[in-house]
Amino acid sequence: MRYKQIAQYIIRKSIKLATLLIAVSILSFTLISYSPIDPVQSYIGADMTRVSPEQREDIADYWGLNEPKFEQFLNWGGNVLQGELGTSLLYRSSVVETIGERFLASLALMGMAWILSGLFGFILGIIAGMKEETWIDRLIKGYCFLLASTPAFWLGLLLLMLFSVWLGWFPIGLGSPAGILAEDVSLFERLRHLALPALTLSIAGVANVALHTRQKLIEVLESEYVRFAKAKGERGFTLLWNHGLRNISLPAISLHFASFGELFGGAVLAEQVFSYPGLGQAVVQAGLGGDIPLLLGIVLFSTIFVFTGNLIADLLYNVIDPRIRKDDI
Repeated sequence: MRYKQIAQYIIRKSIKLATLLIAVSILSFTLISYSPIDPVQSYIGADMTRVSPEQREDIADYWGLNEPKFEQFLNWGGNVLQGELGTSLLYRSSVVETIGERFLASLALMGMAWILSGLFGFILGIIAGMKEETWIDRLIKGYCFLLASTPAFWLGLLLLMLFSVWLGWFPIGLGSPAGILAEDVSLFERLRHLALPALTLSIAGVANVALHTRQKLIEVLESEYVRFAKAKGERGFTLLWNHGLRNISLPAISLHFASFGELFGGAVLAEQVFSYPGLGQAVVQAGLGGDIPLLLGIVLFSTIFVFTGNLIADLLYNVIDPRIRKDDI
């Protein structure tokens, strides 16, 4: 019976994902198709003045841009169902290859930022909850409110000015030193180029985890079973370990995995500020260049990325605390 429920759960989630991808595809294609940016002009670039109108028409015919919008969408959708996302107009390569190459760079950035923000946010939330209404609690809350209201790109610019321009501790941008082949770049140099973008993303994501963890811990410490544990002599870290961690980890995990969308959006801004060659920078270039195949491919990929984060959060809920298992899982 349990395996049947799991199978039904997976089928329902798959249907939801398929429906979401179809809706996102239609909406994204409609918005991109009516963009004022001319993809042919972006494709030709600086040689626009040397291209005749007939050549422009040939280029548009080659990419299928002269076909009706609905027919373009059907052709693109049919290719997607066959596993073919098309060819990027800007990078002159397969969309799948472009996304795969760029995502590896973004994965290192988002992964490091995700781990740091979750770790520091959880620790700060615990400290604030244990020291409720003290100066430590007020300091941490003020810090979190300040971070939550700070734009990621502005924070990135400040870090860039401080640590790269003034102090010279880190490189100004890029994912590796200029003029050096990728295979010749050391791990230390890669980490130096990754440090500031990852720090920017992680700082921006600390506030939500810390504030939610703090509030949940305060509720736990005011519960009846914790008062009973205090009456038996439990205090401090022992009380937190025995009665608090499991209860406060649930909302922290759920919130953190559900933040994949915010993490991806923040990566777009951070990669632009630091000229980091990741998927976020490719989104901006594809949008400004009218690269419809690449932009739609990234939209589908990011949708699956965010959906996966939410799905993992749901599954971890059931692993950590079986008491809250839903009937349909």
